[in-house]
Amino acid sequence: KKEEDYKDMFEELKEIICEYVDVVPETIKENSRFIEDLGFNSYDFMSMVGEIEEKFDVEVEEREVVNVKTVKDAVDYIQSLQAE
Repeated sequence: KKEEDYKDMFEELKEIICEYVDVVPETIKENSRFIEDLGFNSYDFMSMVGEIEEKFDVEVEEREVVNVKTVKDAVDYIQSLQAE
């Protein structure tokens, strides 16, 4: 079940990412880095974080989100927030 949740969230996150940067979903991998690989700037990233909070009903800590570098980091982080 957990594995399926991960995969679903990864897919949903890819869709959200595509709203903010000009990439095709197929090119987004777990190890894609938001800034270096996907072309996010910090404003876009924080806007996306706001949308993630809404969509997944979580509250992101500013000081923790700076450690989120890759798409996998984001999924893991969201899941850890949901588990609280």
